[in-house]
Amino acid sequence: MCNQTVSLVAAEIERQGIPTVVLQFLKEVALKVGPPRALWLPFAHGFPLGKPEDPALQKSIMLQALAMVDEEVSPLPRLASFSSH
Repeated sequence: MCNQTVSLVAAEIERQGIPTVVLQFLKEVALKVGPPRALWLPFAHGFPLGKPEDPALQKSIMLQALAMVDEEVSPLPRLASFSSH
């Protein structure tokens, strides 16, 4: 699915009261469309969770994305960059 579509769908889901986090590959799209919460990932399209066969990296990505739901950040939208540290 395209980055813009996912961001727009996330915004509508949030309006219904369900928190979302978009894994975003195009920072420009996130800045323009403004999904409620987005984690920008510096990976190529087709590799949404980084290198294949790297479960530690993939777990780190998912934990950072899920942590965004618990953050008390106001106002939304919130765009964070993935940190491999």
